Amino acid sequence: MVGGEEMKTIVQKLSMGDRLFNVINITVMLLICLVVLYPLYFVVIASITDPNIVNRGGILLYPKELYLGGYEKILDYAPIWRGYVNTIIYTVSGTTLNIMLTISAGYVLSRKDLYGKNVLMFLFVFTMFFQGGLIPTYLLVSNLGMMNTVWAMILPTAASVFNIILARTFFQSTIPKELHEAAMIDGCSDLKFFFKIVIPLSKVIVAVMVLFYGVQHWNSFFEALIYLDSESRYPLQIVLRNLIIMNEASSISSDPLSMIERQNQAEQMKYGIIVIASLPMLVFYPFLQKYFAKGVMIGSVKG
Repeated sequence: MVGGEEMKTIVQKLSMGDRLFNVINITVMLLICLVVLYPLYFVVIASITDPNIVNRGGILLYPKELYLGGYEKILDYAPIWRGYVNTIIYTVSGTTLNIMLTISAGYVLSRKDLYGKNVLMFLFVFTMFFQGGLIPTYLLVSNLGMMNTVWAMILPTAASVFNIILARTFFQSTIPKELHEAAMIDGCSDLKFFFKIVIPLSKVIVAVMVLFYGVQHWNSFFEALIYLDSESRYPLQIVLRNLIIMNEASSISSDPLSMIERQNQAEQMKYGIIVIASLPMLVFYPFLQKYFAKGVMIGSVKG
């Protein structure tokens, strides 16, 4: 650990060029953060501000003339709550299946004593470059009887080859061969070693995979659009899309003043819909952020 006196000495040893570089670096990073964060902040502010003020343009730094009419219309739309429930079901069940397949496949492929490992790895990687395409995938889902079911939202994306490779790299660099040999000497089976030793040591990669897959399922839109035809099974993204289309269609009126007012409300609803759709992931992300910071370094350092 570096003490206070040592830290002062280090700071004093910095040359003028180093200090100037630090000032410029911090300034540039602050500007980048401002450019990235302000659009998100603007969406939140615009969703609770009078739409007439928002549509005039300009920079909003704080809510002006608080207006919650957009949120009232959104929350009064009954299918939204059903869409939330459906999305939670798809996200939880899909992410659970994804983690089971990805972690188990990644660990197996990381074992040097796996017979035919190179052939299996080739087959996995081959699917990243050559895929069946939309029509064959649709026909397969239809012939398997999964249309308009929860399986159509889960099974076609049950595992990502990229994430499997990421998990394999993690196990290769984290679980030493000697640990497995010591467990075998103590009478531990491969299955018991995986559940009792490997999984508890793999919290980082599991958390990263949960974040990747969870965001993917929460934002899932295209799969629902082509595989689901029942409104009772629509996820949140489809429900919000339908709400925007319906509201824009209803804004067309013969009365110019009434049409302008409805168009303003439709614009504000778009901001509110972005907030409602993104809020759960924004709340969930900070709990996994520390694991994500570690996970992105997987495989970057050898030895």
